[in-house]
Amino acid sequence: MVNAAGKFGPYTGWDTRVLAGRGPTGAELVRSRIALRVRLGSVAPGDRLPDAGVLAEELGISEITVRRALEAMCQDGLLDRRRGRAGGTFVATDWDAVVAVMYDAEEAAALDAFHLLLECGLVAHAAGELTGELPGGPLDGPLDGLRALVQEMDLTDDPAQLLELETRFHLDLAQALGGAGIREFAADLLGRQCLLGPAPAPAHVRARNRCHADLLDELARGAMDPAVRAVKAHRHAGPR
Repeated sequence: MVNAAGKFGPYTGWDTRVLAGRGPTGAELVRSRIALRVRLGSVAPGDRLPDAGVLAEELGISEITVRRALEAMCQDGLLDRRRGRAGGTFVATDWDAVVAVMYDAEEAAALDAFHLLLECGLVAHAAGELTGELPGGPLDGPLDGLRALVQEMDLTDDPAQLLELETRFHLDLAQALGGAGIREFAADLLGRQCLLGPAPAPAHVRARNRCHADLLDELARGAMDPAVRAVKAHRHAGPR
């Protein structure tokens, strides 16, 4: 379990035992956060990961738990262990291919449904508190950074950047609507989703970005029901 002293210590403001049944184990936390780093581009296939002690401090768990989790990921083919002066633990060069083989439709659907439930709840919780932030207004509200991500997604042709920006959107949405603790909770959830199969096609991500824009407009108007519908539409969005 996450150590109270850790940088990514216990989530605050919401009881995640109610949200998820239990918090992540230490091994699950390591796996999800490494997967999230790959999706966000902070590490790439072939890159060396920080030492186990550094990861342990960042995640607020024991170093032995981190080492065991890294070893399990090596056995799964997600990571490579190299010895010698230039050794360490590296993201596998064929990371995407290994993740594709690990596809689990049932678990992916369950996490997707839970993510939908979480975001619908956050929207309902925050509805009416973010009014007055319509496009063209003062650039100092919590929705402005989210709008910037939507615009960046519209402009990029890079599939990897599309995925990175969409993931950042959902992390920042959790921050804007639920606070720092829920952002950390969403990070674990998104990281787990990254490990359950191949990434969505760019056309699907672009279609979902239209739902992002609709959601922000409805939140700015304080319209809870249309905002919740935009979250639900995101799950089923595809190329038109």
